[in-house]
Amino acid sequence: MLTRPVVVWGLVVIQAFCGAYFLWEILASILGLPTLPLRWRTRELVEIGASLGLVIGAGLGVGLARTAGREMRRAESARRLTSGEFTKVVQAYFDRLSLTPAETEVAWFLLKGMSQSEIAGLRNTREGTVKAQCTAIYRKAGVTGKSQLFSLLVEDVLL
Repeated sequence: MLTRPVVVWGLVVIQAFCGAYFLWEILASILGLPTLPLRWRTRELVEIGASLGLVIGAGLGVGLARTAGREMRRAESARRLTSGEFTKVVQAYFDRLSLTPAETEVAWFLLKGMSQSEIAGLRNTREGTVKAQCTAIYRKAGVTGKSQLFSLLVEDVLL
């Protein structure tokens, strides 16, 4: 709903009319101007509708603000990636996962496409140790394997 500009602008127009109605009623009361000639019950329904319009509009405004914040974070991430800060962005992602230094090193090797046996050889550790570290990385990321980790990384960092 909030992704359609027509809906958003429609809500803005409704809010503007609601605000204008209340403003006119207040000014008419203060300045002695004529108010809208409505029956008491009709006037109450109009005021209820205007109040609901303002409250719903405020709620949708919060939704728009949250969406805008998410999009700004994505745009900043994209800007950082295109300005050569890929390593920093990925490292920040690994930091959010609370990886240990050893897990971070293994995660970088995984990101480079290395197998567990290759990682063990490069780190001078046993393959079982690397397997345990991979399992910890996957658990912290909430995934079950390397391909899901890559997908999550692309989704959270690159998109």
